[in-house]
Amino acid sequence: MLSARFSQLILEAGTDEAGRGCLAGPVTAAAIILPTDFSNSILNDSKQLSEKIREKLRPLIEEQAVSFAVTHLFPNEIDEINILNASMKGMQECILKLNPTPEFIIVDGNRNMNAKLGLKNNFGKQFTTEEIALLKSIPNQSIIKGDAKFLNIAAASVLAKTYRDEYMDKIHEEFPMYNWKKNKGYPTKEHREAIEKYGPCKYHRMSFRLLPEQLTLDL
Repeated sequence: MLSARFSQLILEAGTDEAGRGCLAGPVTAAAIILPTDFSNSILNDSKQLSEKIREKLRPLIEEQAVSFAVTHLFPNEIDEINILNASMKGMQECILKLNPTPEFIIVDGNRNMNAKLGLKNNFGKQFTTEEIALLKSIPNQSIIKGDAKFLNIAAASVLAKTYRDEYMDKIHEEFPMYNWKKNKGYPTKEHREAIEKYGPCKYHRMSFRLLPEQLTLDL
């Protein structure tokens, strides 16, 4: 059974991301504040749940949340600031969208929320001085495998995963040869064979190794 919260504060937010290891598509972050009486015996790390269960949980989570937010960071921004910074920036953007503002944040992983604030990049959202100050002011704790330990991080992981999968299904219709409806942009054998045959498209992360070292692309 997952724990309700890490701190004793009522407005505790959990945050997580999905798609960090993909070759194509966005990295998607989510943050959520759950009510103090929230409980769900099925909710777990989204990677441990079937697609059917995730889709069933998503509306239940959204209906019961005090507040939630989801953000996509797209390949041009990922390529510019790198995937680790993009993952963190996505979670930071989600925190700024929450209303009310959380009193405490728990973050899945090993980096605290206020790491790498205010990156000067050409793509995506630019943080204002006030937004940076707000993010710095909220105490936070990173928790390794937090999505398997706390309900609010698990809920964020489900939102991030389902919203990202939905987006990948949409762009699959534009580039069906990569079969993103099935592989969601992850580096499967099928996906890499399609990249080798057709080359990369505008949704691929060009800073990633799209093919094994023994294969090259004519770009």
